[in-house]
Amino acid sequence: MKQIPLSIPHLSGQEARYVTEALETNWVAPLGPNVEAFEAGMRAYTKTEAALATSSGTAAIHLALATLGVTTGDDVFCQSLTFVASVNPIRYVGARPVLIDSEEETWNMSPAALRRAMIQAATRGRLPKAVIVVHLYGVVAKIEELSAICAEYDVPLIEDAAESLGSTINGRMTGTFGTFGIYSFNGNKIITTSSGGMLVANDPHLIERAFYLSTQARQPVLHYEHTEVGFNYRMSNVSAGIGRGQLEVIEDRVAARRKIFQRYTRAFDMLDATQYQAEIEGSRANRWLTALTLPGGMEQRDQLIIRLQQDHIESRPVWKPMHLQPVYRDVPFITSDGIDVSGRLFAEGLCLPSASQMTFTEQALVIRSVRQGIVEDVRRNVRL
Repeated sequence: MKQIPLSIPHLSGQEARYVTEALETNWVAPLGPNVEAFEAGMRAYTKTEAALATSSGTAAIHLALATLGVTTGDDVFCQSLTFVASVNPIRYVGARPVLIDSEEETWNMSPAALRRAMIQAATRGRLPKAVIVVHLYGVVAKIEELSAICAEYDVPLIEDAAESLGSTINGRMTGTFGTFGIYSFNGNKIITTSSGGMLVANDPHLIERAFYLSTQARQPVLHYEHTEVGFNYRMSNVSAGIGRGQLEVIEDRVAARRKIFQRYTRAFDMLDATQYQAEIEGSRANRWLTALTLPGGMEQRDQLIIRLQQDHIESRPVWKPMHLQPVYRDVPFITSDGIDVSGRLFAEGLCLPSASQMTFTEQALVIRSVRQGIVEDVRRNVRL
């Protein structure tokens, strides 16, 4: 039986034209017409002033922190319920992560927890050098509240919109509320360049600084002169060609994934206490992945994942929060009221196949397998 994947690339058919142009003109380096056009396309789509194509979304976060001057001894607040790539760049620059809990509605950073963390930091005279907010699985965080708190304390906001390209609130794209926004084009994202990312900002001077750092911090002289440490973080012209073809169909991909989410929610109405990430008023989530919680907790979730595997269906738990990861067990974790929301979401949360080219039949198979798995779990508990 064919495997039903969680999320895979969905090509538009236009990618080959741009890639062929790069090969025929020998523009295969980390610069060229495709890179420039892809950056221009992202500026237009996100309505930002400046964009920098990078080798990965992780590289874009690293560049954002480095451009802001975050360094050894600084604190950076970051959402705990996220992929590890949101947090690792904080360590790259020698700073200390301070992890912030989620709220129940969107599963993203809790404004109450962020405010509590800011008050504590201000009392100690140790405000963070930046805050990293994540739009988890493409669902918009309470970004207007979060950005207002950051502005109140004059702390730069970095939006990790790696999973949320195409998500909006009141017509404004995620990734455009902060000092920097970052996107990922990894192979499993809503559009892909095979591997790559984008750093955007409304201050062109910040992107100029990031560009300088991303090209080994080379000084503008005839010989190779370096006065500070830089990185090799630019996207290749070949990868950018794939991105150009993908960007042309981004709205189609958003519509497809939203439709998949709607089918799932209708099909699972009968599951008691099932929780989905909520779309706050005025927002549109790209629904990169459909994530839900199961009332039976981690045991039921894990049994269901095994059941789905047996039916050749890929699924996975939601991200394990960073404060529960061994590598970050030594850093502070701030909740709004002492209740670990992100820990509970991890224990109960499941991601289902959401690829934009998923057929109706494939989704029906997933729905049937989930329903049967839940019924079997109920029967097993009754026998116990």
